[in-house]
Amino acid sequence: MFETLTRLDWLSEQVTTVNGRLAVTVAVAGLLLVVLLTSQPRGRWLNERIRPLYADIVSTLVLVGTVALTVSVTVGVWGQAGEVQRRASAHDLESAVIARAVLSFVVLLSAYIVARFVHRLLREVLASASAVTDHQREITYRLTQVTIWGLALIVVLGVWIDDLSGLLVGAGFLGIVLGMAARQTLGAMLAGFVLMFDRPFEIGDWIEIDDQEGIVTDISIVNTRIRSFDGEYVMVPNDVVGSQMVTNRTKQGRLRVEVEVGVDYESDLERASDLAREAVEQLEESIDAPAPQVVTKEFGDSAIVLGVRFWIDRPSASRRWRAQTAAIGAIKATFDEHGITIPYPQRELSSRDDADGVSVAMDERALEGGGRESGDETEEPTPSSADSE
Repeated sequence: MFETLTRLDWLSEQVTTVNGRLAVTVAVAGLLLVVLLTSQPRGRWLNERIRPLYADIVSTLVLVGTVALTVSVTVGVWGQAGEVQRRASAHDLESAVIARAVLSFVVLLSAYIVARFVHRLLREVLASASAVTDHQREITYRLTQVTIWGLALIVVLGVWIDDLSGLLVGAGFLGIVLGMAARQTLGAMLAGFVLMFDRPFEIGDWIEIDDQEGIVTDISIVNTRIRSFDGEYVMVPNDVVGSQMVTNRTKQGRLRVEVEVGVDYESDLERASDLAREAVEQLEESIDAPAPQVVTKEFGDSAIVLGVRFWIDRPSASRRWRAQTAAIGAIKATFDEHGITIPYPQRELSSRDDADGVSVAMDERALEGGGRESGDETEEPTPSSADSE
């Protein structure tokens, strides 16, 4: 092989000037660059005319041939083929090393072709499966890619190293040390694989986890990224996600909204419930199934508390707040129209005597949400014994 390589020195005899040699070198380098930049369009063009597997083989051979041509012409035009032969002879690279290099190249080339073929196969097979998301397809491809290249690396090492037992034992000890040092990271990675295939939530879902609430923007192997409703991006480690309770508000495609309203004790409770239900049924945000409900929740200090429940579709934070605001306005308007009173908290303190014998009557009313109190304080002097006389 090296004897054949020395024949390339005739290129240096054909191109004797430095400028000419630079021009030839730039030309072959440009050819290699063109082949690299047009690899994808060329692959698509070949896929339309021949089978995808054959297209990958042809594209790979074109790339390998161009690289070999570039190296050979560059070495020959500069007259370095003889030097390469001398160095190879000095290091006894004539026989076994060449065979190992060729075998390693074939193994790596085969791994590349197989990885591309498996990628295309998984994309075609899993594309028709509605239960498998794009993210899961990508993770499956990455796992198969790591497996294929890992096996290829082991084969290449076996070609160059006669006994791999020592290397494998050392790698095992190194793996144990790294595992102990990075057990939290490895735990997050394992939890990430579980999340990707268990699918408790997906990208775009509205979730609540570990006191964080927002929209899932990305699920990586190590962490889950959430965009909160304040516009902040929160990264939650996957091991935390796996150990915490997760609430997925968009899993079923609808969300229940509840509004609490107080009704005066003297009002007709059944009529008030019917009016509240009719008010939310007419909302644009409310869906028909499940139908709105009104439940009696408790006896409050100043009112009977009703829970008005209805459902919205395509749940999001903005839609929930808009629906809740519309429901409060509709219930208030309906109650005002039909004379249903929504009382505010009241407290009454009356008839206490102070140290001077002065009777004080106080009436305090606290308005809901305003934090204001209004009161009338009346002091009536008690007739003294001197005035009686």
